[in-house]
Amino acid sequence: MTKFGIGQAIHRVEDQRFATGGGAYVGDLVLSRQCYGVAVLSPHAHAAIKSLDVKAAKSSPGVLCVLTGADATVDRIGGIPPFFMPDSWGGPKGFSTTRPVLLADRVRCVGDRVAFIVAETEAQARDAAERVAVVYDPLPAVVDVEAAAQPQAPQIWSDCPNGNVAATIGFGDKAATEAAFAKAKHVVSVRLVNNRVTANPIEPRCALGIYDAAEGRYTLYTTSQDPHSVRTALSADILHVPQSKIRVISPDVGGGFGMKANVYPDDVLVLWAARRCGRPVKWMPTRGESLLLDNHARDQVVYGELALDANGKFLAIRSSAYQALGAYWWAAATAPLFWSLMFVTSLYDVQTIDITTRAVFTSTAPTSVYRGAGRPEAIYLIERLIDRAAHATGIDRVELRRRNLIQPQALPYHTPTHHTYDSGEFEALMDKCLGLADWDGFAARRAASERRGKLRGRAVTPYIELGGVFNDRMELRFDPGGMVSIIAGTHSHGQGHATAFAQLVADWLGVPLTTINYIQGDTEKVAFGRGTFAARSSLVGGNALRVAADAVIARGREMAAALMEAAPTDIEFESGTYTVIGTDRRMSIADVARAFFAPAGPVSKLGLGLDGVGTWSGVPGGAPNYPNGCQVCEVEVDPETGMVRIDRFVAVDDVGMAINPMICEGQIHGGIGQGVGQALFENIAYDAVSGQLLSGSFLDYAMPRADDFPPIMTELVEVPAKTNPIGVKGIGEAGTIAAPPTIVNAVLDALAGCGIEHIDMPLTPARIWQALDKDAAKRPAPSAG
Repeated sequence: MTKFGIGQAIHRVEDQRFATGGGAYVGDLVLSRQCYGVAVLSPHAHAAIKSLDVKAAKSSPGVLCVLTGADATVDRIGGIPPFFMPDSWGGPKGFSTTRPVLLADRVRCVGDRVAFIVAETEAQARDAAERVAVVYDPLPAVVDVEAAAQPQAPQIWSDCPNGNVAATIGFGDKAATEAAFAKAKHVVSVRLVNNRVTANPIEPRCALGIYDAAEGRYTLYTTSQDPHSVRTALSADILHVPQSKIRVISPDVGGGFGMKANVYPDDVLVLWAARRCGRPVKWMPTRGESLLLDNHARDQVVYGELALDANGKFLAIRSSAYQALGAYWWAAATAPLFWSLMFVTSLYDVQTIDITTRAVFTSTAPTSVYRGAGRPEAIYLIERLIDRAAHATGIDRVELRRRNLIQPQALPYHTPTHHTYDSGEFEALMDKCLGLADWDGFAARRAASERRGKLRGRAVTPYIELGGVFNDRMELRFDPGGMVSIIAGTHSHGQGHATAFAQLVADWLGVPLTTINYIQGDTEKVAFGRGTFAARSSLVGGNALRVAADAVIARGREMAAALMEAAPTDIEFESGTYTVIGTDRRMSIADVARAFFAPAGPVSKLGLGLDGVGTWSGVPGGAPNYPNGCQVCEVEVDPETGMVRIDRFVAVDDVGMAINPMICEGQIHGGIGQGVGQALFENIAYDAVSGQLLSGSFLDYAMPRADDFPPIMTELVEVPAKTNPIGVKGIGEAGTIAAPPTIVNAVLDALAGCGIEHIDMPLTPARIWQALDKDAAKRPAPSAG
């Protein structure tokens, strides 16, 4: 461990420029002759387009061009397919859709784009958009996912063979599960709603397109988590040009959370419009447009059952879910379908399951991945069932979990959904979390709350997830001055990669942190990459970087041997220095790197430049890691108003190896914040009949604020993963996964004495007050003081 190496909580090197206004965001870019694009959006959730008249818009002041769906056909602009479908992960084929960048015949959600106006200014483009005349023939819409799955529901895609059900995915053994339930002493059940939410990053999506007619080349500046996949989609499916003719640049990106992980119609429109106009075209939405147009997430209804024997041993789990796709199956919507099933058993020892989910089209904005992507839904189901089971059996909720947690001696543990947990101390982490939260002191705090007329509740949530999907590439390259650059296939948009990856390199190569440069987010500077999502970067990026570092060390050994006139086998490398074993002859790696740039001489035969490339694979095909941990929360509920106050929140997380503990803790805090948001505040709501978005501004879509949180207590535990050489486990999504059940179970524990067993998320003051008002006689008397 060096002063600035692995395990040190050093400040993020990138924060200096962010804090001083030096960040470079797409929204800040202003190019010569830049013009502005605005989309004309459908006001209907489902309608046929009878006619589209753009003549008035074309003659409006400042307008440079107007694009329509008919123009897309003429210019051979393709639609956007899904990133992958269930059959890619061993599931059924599913009904795939292609999303047009502009709709010409039918709209399937409010916000579908029907025209694109380009003008000298954004204001002129918006004014002209108001002059586009569209005649719609409204059709029946359906926004509720469970209603949409019924045979009589309005059909979103007429050629989908199973109505609005695009695919059904399942795991388990139905007969064995029925037998287990038949012999169970206790069976508990729940119906849960995972409310629809959206990411709302601090930086909205933005796109700036450039076309070089002389070279036939496109350049896209975009707020993407994964610029190479954007280039791939643009090349193969949309623009139909070689990838070498497309450059995608994702500079500083202010948060993504999965929502920015795919190409959007707006990315295509600015490039197409730039080609038509011969000028750079920029698109930047209002916050209201972001709420309407960005990917949404969650939106699941699930029915679940848990069977237990007389001693509280879990015998089987049975569940049936409906997961909303929205109007299109697109982006990475397949991932949460699988992960919401795969982690239902969590870190409990239960092998008998019968679990299914249906992917359902609705007349709403499409859904895709959002921090956690299916794992929050899975953990919410099992943890709500367990608290219900504790009540039904009379077994203490901690003890019930303890009896069913996978024990260390059972590892590696193969789950019934085909994951193999390699490492972890699940019970020990739960005990540590309970201790930090002063679980045993709860009675005194509850009594104090009651004296003030408040209700106090608590909850504990052990959890596990998966980190590390797909493969990636990392490169290390020394320059002639001895500085080293990390060329990353991953993409940092708040995770602190410029610091964490530099710490790895500083430790492995023994070079000062100040001599390390970090490059990402440009398809012309980075040969290939898959970006950052699904807690993947520490595993695939970190281990690929380890391979690259080993390649650099091995290549440098050859040069060091030549310069010090020794055999390569006699050269050892440690702490940034090559040494001839048994002598005082040594050279720093920086000096060795400089020697690789000699213009001629004996050493030139070793080649020009010191560099190394590494790749690493997660799932499928490689090995993932399984981050795990535990959360404890205590809340106070005011029965007079329904307000919830979080009194304490503790999180203990097994990160395998903490590259930078400060960054890990920041990721945990941010994840908890988003999980609390879903549990208590956030909800994308549509009118049930018209399909109009009801939560189209921050006046209607509530998010947590700083004063909604107590100081969050975190502790990191390092149980190295056995699936990768550096032992790392992901941390980016952990907080979000466990927070919703922890909050909800704590609130319901506070309300248990009032006879309230369930409230759907978000647990707003209005919902809590209404639940209490149904039986006002059970509400505690207000405080005399």
